[in-house]
Amino acid sequence: MKLLMIDDDTGLCELLSEYLTAQGFEIQSVHDGEQGLKLAQANDYGLILLDVMLPTLDGFEVLKQLRQTKLTPVIMLTAKGEDFDRIFGLELGADDYIPKPFNHRELLARVKAITRRIEHINSLNVATTSKLLVNGITVNLAAREASIDGSTLTLTGTEYEILTLLCKNAGEVVSKEQISEEVLGRRLASFDRSIDMHVSNIRKKIAEHIPGERIKTMRGTGYVFIQGE
Repeated sequence: MKLLMIDDDTGLCELLSEYLTAQGFEIQSVHDGEQGLKLAQANDYGLILLDVMLPTLDGFEVLKQLRQTKLTPVIMLTAKGEDFDRIFGLELGADDYIPKPFNHRELLARVKAITRRIEHINSLNVATTSKLLVNGITVNLAAREASIDGSTLTLTGTEYEILTLLCKNAGEVVSKEQISEEVLGRRLASFDRSIDMHVSNIRKKIAEHIPGERIKTMRGTGYVFIQGE
């Protein structure tokens, strides 16, 4: 799988490129936001590692513009302790984040979790008629799309997987731990708000097309997709 790394720390890029290449990935590195955005828009990468602090365009602006045309999985590289960066990145459509400085093995685990999910989805032989219809929302499992009254919801891969998991378990509580393990491929860490932000993004996108609550928060437990009448 081909990965794009957008980070102005050339030393870190060299180290990660060597490490990830040894793990079987093909790595392309670029060191400013504008050039990174052009490459991301022009090519089909399996995943993008995107730093927040970049020259010419910061990581937030790169992600914002990228999400206008592409849903390539993105892991944001954020400063340690900068909760705002993480939350804002998730709001803009990042699939995951990892704070700097990080352990190379942890980054590899995050990358592999997303790539495993993509490979698993691509390997599924799902009939084109396989669909879920729950409370006004249609999830097309073959096309990996969700829609409302024929209008497609523009979801990231992570958002789609979370919505699908909730719809498959409509009427039942799905814990944050289950979502994190099944969708993000990792255990839920203390004070990790990534699941909350992904669900918030899904709610906003649904609300643009249809009124009423579809995903209910079960405080301290998780979420339940309301089945409707």
